[in-house]
Amino acid sequence: MPPKEREVTNERERCATGIEGIDHVLNGGIPRGNTVLVAGSVGTGKTSICIEFLVHGALGGENSLYLSVTEPSSKLLKNVIPFDFFDDRLIKQGKLHFVDLPGVYEKLGIEKSEFTFDEIRLLVDTIAALVDQYNVRRFVLDSVTSVSYRLEEPELVRDFLLRLGVVLSSKGCTSLLVSEFTPTGEGYSRLGVEEAIADGVIVTGNLERRGDLLRTLQVVKMRGTSHSRAKYVLDLTTSGVLLVPLLKGGSVQGGG
Repeated sequence: MPPKEREVTNERERCATGIEGIDHVLNGGIPRGNTVLVAGSVGTGKTSICIEFLVHGALGGENSLYLSVTEPSSKLLKNVIPFDFFDDRLIKQGKLHFVDLPGVYEKLGIEKSEFTFDEIRLLVDTIAALVDQYNVRRFVLDSVTSVSYRLEEPELVRDFLLRLGVVLSSKGCTSLLVSEFTPTGEGYSRLGVEEAIADGVIVTGNLERRGDLLRTLQVVKMRGTSHSRAKYVLDLTTSGVLLVPLLKGGSVQGGG
């Protein structure tokens, strides 16, 4: 087989996020089946990125599931940026699903503050059942940080993420896991375990420039594809998440 033909054969199928800037950075999108950490401090656009990823999937015929841990999905949908392309019918048609994890905890009888290994397995099995029930191809957990508060030991977090990642990938599901961390903290998660296990890490942040606080985005890691590691300015608009290159010295391409 000629080398060029072999390259094409080994190319991973891509899950285009629908966010043009991110798909460009990733040379076509997230490799299908990857589990990606979307990590950043509060107010940096993590949830908007995840919602847009799911909506574009639903619009393209891929059933999508948003698993909310801290904020009721009804409140989330009212507060999230009103995308021009969002259509309520996607929910009614069963293309876009929102599930509140606290309700899942209650049904499983695991509402206590700390989970055991057995309860972690039960939780992963339940998430897998939801993925099967709704035939999900795109999945978001917002946030993995909130779940990890019930998994005090790094070994428990590792077990949860490994099990979840294997299950989702085996079902052809491409997943975004939101991770919250403080700007002064080290790493991209609460215990430093998540970024080592995830297939990819997308980091959002804030940058002060001429008195303005700009949101930024950088792909730090992505297995299965070459990608830019440059930092971009992230803008949240009703047309979707936009990325603008951040030039050396902190200036924005096209800016003054």
